[in-house]
Amino acid sequence: MDSHSSIEIERTTGPIQSAENRIEDTEPHIEEPPAFQHSWSVLSIFLVLCLFSFLSALDGTIITTSLPTITRDIEGGKQLYLWVAQSFLFASTVPQPLYGQIANIFGRRNPFLVAIVLFALGSGISGGASSPSMLIAGRTVQGLGSAGLCVLSDIIICDVVPPRNRGGYLSAVLTSAAIGSTMGPVVGGALAEANWRWIFYLNVPISFFGLIIMIFLLNVSYTRSPTWLHALKRVDFIGALIFIPSTISLFLGLITGGVQHPWSSWRVILPLVLGVVGSASYHLYEATPSLCPSPSTPPRLFQNRTSATGFLLVFLSSIMVQAIAYFLPLYFQGVKLVSPLLSGVYYLPFALAIMPFAGFGGWALSRYGRYIPLHYCGFGLLAIGAGLFSTLSAESSRGAWIGFQIIASAGIALIFTSTMPSTLAPLKEEDVAVATATYSFVRSLGDGGAYAFAAEGNGVRGLGDEETKGQVIEVYIRALRVVWLVMVAVALLGFVSVPVERHIELGKSHETEFGLERSAKGKTSGLKRGDRNEGEIASADEKRTALETITA
Repeated sequence: MDSHSSIEIERTTGPIQSAENRIEDTEPHIEEPPAFQHSWSVLSIFLVLCLFSFLSALDGTIITTSLPTITRDIEGGKQLYLWVAQSFLFASTVPQPLYGQIANIFGRRNPFLVAIVLFALGSGISGGASSPSMLIAGRTVQGLGSAGLCVLSDIIICDVVPPRNRGGYLSAVLTSAAIGSTMGPVVGGALAEANWRWIFYLNVPISFFGLIIMIFLLNVSYTRSPTWLHALKRVDFIGALIFIPSTISLFLGLITGGVQHPWSSWRVILPLVLGVVGSASYHLYEATPSLCPSPSTPPRLFQNRTSATGFLLVFLSSIMVQAIAYFLPLYFQGVKLVSPLLSGVYYLPFALAIMPFAGFGGWALSRYGRYIPLHYCGFGLLAIGAGLFSTLSAESSRGAWIGFQIIASAGIALIFTSTMPSTLAPLKEEDVAVATATYSFVRSLGDGGAYAFAAEGNGVRGLGDEETKGQVIEVYIRALRVVWLVMVAVALLGFVSVPVERHIELGKSHETEFGLERSAKGKTSGLKRGDRNEGEIASADEKRTALETITA
């Protein structure tokens, strides 16, 4: 090779190498994805989800103080007290795991729209009820819609919001539900004095408003089945036929035991046994691929210690919520001798305090991405709050029972804000829907009786003899003290279960085939599966073009 050729090669390769170095130097090195920012459409969808979360929770408790008026108007017996509430409870709880699978098969949009229609239809039937059976039927349809609204709201949030940022959004939905469930007895009592039918009728125009918004904005992607027959074959109908009757049987035994029948009665024992056997059979069926190729509750959801612990923690914390929602108003009525309606007002500090603490929990989770400290703090505060509740007496000041409620509320807010992200963290994105549905069911299972706290009224105030009244109040205080000490044990069980979890980094971005469809400007709330960051694509194209130009 002559010197002239060598000089030419150096002159040719030098600029190319230099250009490559310059391109490498200017290429953006993204260590972490940009901060999540929602569009106005995502914000609108989120506000509608909060609205339906509020309505669903409101309707779970709104009939507690209005049932006497409703019973007199439609000539219902004592059984109406039980079944009007239970029909909604059953229908809003047992279909939740199935809703998660349906959301995977048919997408999020259509099932959510159907849930809105069912909720509005059930509300209309309940409002126009002329007999107890018609009211129970309406409440059942309403509950079926509420189940879908509850499950699909969480699923949609997980679709459009990355794991690291979900805490704040989930806390807002939680707060909406807490306010709704607390305001239910108060709103129900007020409307019952005017016209109890508007307790249900008001849901119809509000649901129609939300339906219109979701029709236009909730445009999400999903992988369609080739045919309707293929899609229906993927639905776990057999599992549902085992699960739903088993859960209803279990609920029936737990609810009627000690209330309608003694715990030793066969009418209580038989439903409990059938429920337990049926539940065991359901999970055995779900774990057998040859029988159930497409389970609605896959066993893999519980095979990871972090997810399994997350389900346990939300169950235990839901038991705490149920106990507080039931026994605090009982304390107000039986010890403080206030009316059922006023006891609902006295319970407001618990629900209202959830807002700031849930907001803090969501911020902390998004900022630091660590859920284990939030779980420790949450159950620690719950144990302290329940212990303080055990000290309440007839002489306890207003500041005491308000402050104790705030402490317990803070614990619930931190747990509910962080347990769903931690439960989903180890799981694949394809399991988000069924895991969220299972999480929602477990939460509802632990919180199933909270609706009933003001249904019966208070007979202690009617006792004319002050000595007898004082003795009855003392019985209430002692019995409630035992309940709160048991709740301390429940909270401590959650506290000692937290170390079983392990820390998993919460992603600031995620890929899902169920994300919002791209708008005309090409913007979405996040990437769908298979999409690449536009900046990365542009950078690679520019680099390739520059090299080709220099080489040429």
